Amino acid sequence: MNEETGGCPPDAGRRTVIRCAGDAGLAAMAAAAVGAPLPASGGAIMKAEAAPDFGPNVLVIDPSMPQAAIQAAVDAIFVQQEAAHFTDRRFAILFRPGRYSVHVRVGFFTQVLGLGATPGAVTIDGHVHVDAVWLNGDALANFWRGAENLTICPPEGWNRWAVSQAAPYRRIHVSGDLVLDDGGSSSGGFLADCRIEGTIRAGSQQQWYSRSSRIGGWQGVNWNMMFQGVQGAPATTFPDPAVTTLLRVPLLREKPFLQVDEAGRWSVFVPALRRDAVGHSWADGPSAGSALPIARFFIARPEMDAATLNAAMARGLHLLFTPGVYRLDAPIRVTAANRVLLGLGLATLQAINGTAVLEIDDVSGVTVAGLMIDAGAERSQVLVQVGPRGCDRDHRRNPSLLADLFFRVGGVEVGRAETCLEINSRHVLADHLWIWRADHGDVDGTRVHVGWDESTGNQGLVVNGDDVTVHALFVEHFQRYQTWWRGNRGRTYFYQNELPYDPPTQAAWMAGSTRGWAAYKVDDTVREHEAVALGVYVYFRNNPQVVLESAIEAPRRAGVRFRHVTSMSLGGGVGTIAHLVNEAGASARPGATMQRLLAYP
Repeated sequence: MNEETGGCPPDAGRRTVIRCAGDAGLAAMAAAAVGAPLPASGGAIMKAEAAPDFGPNVLVIDPSMPQAAIQAAVDAIFVQQEAAHFTDRRFAILFRPGRYSVHVRVGFFTQVLGLGATPGAVTIDGHVHVDAVWLNGDALANFWRGAENLTICPPEGWNRWAVSQAAPYRRIHVSGDLVLDDGGSSSGGFLADCRIEGTIRAGSQQQWYSRSSRIGGWQGVNWNMMFQGVQGAPATTFPDPAVTTLLRVPLLREKPFLQVDEAGRWSVFVPALRRDAVGHSWADGPSAGSALPIARFFIARPEMDAATLNAAMARGLHLLFTPGVYRLDAPIRVTAANRVLLGLGLATLQAINGTAVLEIDDVSGVTVAGLMIDAGAERSQVLVQVGPRGCDRDHRRNPSLLADLFFRVGGVEVGRAETCLEINSRHVLADHLWIWRADHGDVDGTRVHVGWDESTGNQGLVVNGDDVTVHALFVEHFQRYQTWWRGNRGRTYFYQNELPYDPPTQAAWMAGSTRGWAAYKVDDTVREHEAVALGVYVYFRNNPQVVLESAIEAPRRAGVRFRHVTSMSLGGGVGTIAHLVNEAGASARPGATMQRLLAYP
């Protein structure tokens, strides 16, 4: 298939890479994995020769399997996951290179991946689809899922991806339009390294970040839309409407991905650095980078402890986390350069003894991607630490990457952390972070642990290292600074923040003599900093009389710059943000709920 001309020719991606041992065993595998009844079609179990043992919650699908069995298998997972807002179940659905007529509805904690070198190697004649039927069309809670490395040929000419935070859409080729809502509210989202041949219709999406892609067009703007290195993006029109478009991405590294070749050899592909990137990385064929054989990975299972995982890395192995929840009594420690830690199916690492989940030495080229990080009931000082405090090595030639990392403090169980993510090393790249102190638990209201004194977290992100760049930073509901930047020459491209909903009184939420803690704090020692397309929103539901003095606090010097800042008092004015940056900008408050600032200084 020609990636540049697009379309879905009849034989695109067709391969039969293995023989099957039976008829409809994938449906049986899915039913056993989720505890669902066996679909009526039944049949013998199919086996993929030489496939790694990824455990019971990874389905590896082959094009020689019967269409009915494939559909039954993916449906069996969706039935379990559609409304499973806080379940511990995790699934990955992996499509070997080939062509499939299947409709994949993607529920919570489900990741759908193509296993080709390019998205064109796996073609879905159907949908890979997220809707919000379970919540009457409201996609505000459609978190924690993803799709990567596929070509989608929807028969009606459009595909739906109605999501909010922590639902990445990566390396996807859509032959048609892409719809980002389901009629109700939605608050996403993230798209990167994609080609969308038709128009992306944003609908109710409040904010969205799109990076290094090619699109046929964009329709719809609400609070904060940012495009970076996207061919076909609309021009900058901020503040009316609120579109920010940057022509290039100065430096990035795409997220690694699992692949299998025609000979059945499995590997993890690690993309190379891109500079001044425009458009998708696979426009002219496979992306630049290197493939690490699967034999160099330790395939982790949720029942394993930190000692087992650290011992594997001491033997020189990378880590591939299969789906599930890993309850860790000690940190995973990365001590060598160029290690890859990759999660499948939103594998989740939880601290249970008040320690960190992950500690990385001041080494180059480490990649941590596709993981959820949960606080436990015993308070952790930090959940993930990149480099020890005070480190200062130069990593510009081989920066570390954090991609699709999603943190949770509280929700359906108590969580406590001082800081979720602390970056001390220099030149780190981060690509899509959602760092969340929970504002709600299960939608049925039976498991809710979100109180001001119950599930506690001071900072979401603290950056002490110089020359750190973050693309698509979402941080919400922390009790002090949401993001605290203390390193020089930092860059943030797109920021979404909701302040804590639950300060009980103004006196309980004071930064010294200042009313409230800024959503984005740049330390007074910083000489250079730049942030573009920032949205800060307030909804003080426990006490609407509470005021935040400034959404952003930063040194008043020429080298510290902000562009395209939005503040908003949600719910028609439930709380007040007095200024946007320091003393600049009008108050977002009842009667004047949205404010904009073009630039500061």
